[in-house]
Amino acid sequence: MFKNRFARSARAAVMACALGAALIAAGCGKQPPAFTNLDITGNTQFGSNFSLPDTSGQVRTMADYKGKVVVLFFGYTHCPDVCPTTMAELSQALQQLGPDAAKRVQVLFVTVDPDRDTPALLAQYVPAFNPTFVGLRPADQAQLTKITKDFRVYYAKVPGKTPDSYTMDHTAASYVFDTDGKLRLFARDGQGATPWVHDIKLLLD
Repeated sequence: MFKNRFARSARAAVMACALGAALIAAGCGKQPPAFTNLDITGNTQFGSNFSLPDTSGQVRTMADYKGKVVVLFFGYTHCPDVCPTTMAELSQALQQLGPDAAKRVQVLFVTVDPDRDTPALLAQYVPAFNPTFVGLRPADQAQLTKITKDFRVYYAKVPGKTPDSYTMDHTAASYVFDTDGKLRLFARDGQGATPWVHDIKLLLD
């Protein structure tokens, strides 16, 4: 009797395990994308939108780029290393994606140095990496404070030998939105074009 009861219990346990495994498999049949960059999907610590003028004075928001993967990068035109490197990597990534996919990607360069980065200078600097890249310039300190606070971007002026030769310390990373305008990735600088191509393809699929 004990053996029969033990056998029934064992069979029930095996069936329960099998059912549980089947349910898990059914629920997890579609695995989330394996991004190269940090997946911050659903993270509410970062902003989800912006409202900044471009170099022509037109105010831009996420709604302007609906249907595109948006890369939001914070930098400044006098940056000696991080900014030109990141912009060049993004330009290379778009070339590797091909023209059709590249049309569905928008790179936005937000200056953290609006005192020196005039609209004319941004209009010259940003498209030099790729004609489709757009420069955004906070109209005043309040706008700069808001956008950097929303996206938890650090920036600070580092004095130089002359008043105009200062540099800017700033967060060396980009924020990537999917085609529905949802923030998905936090991408660090200096990674080369390949990880960008990989992750953008996943977001475009």
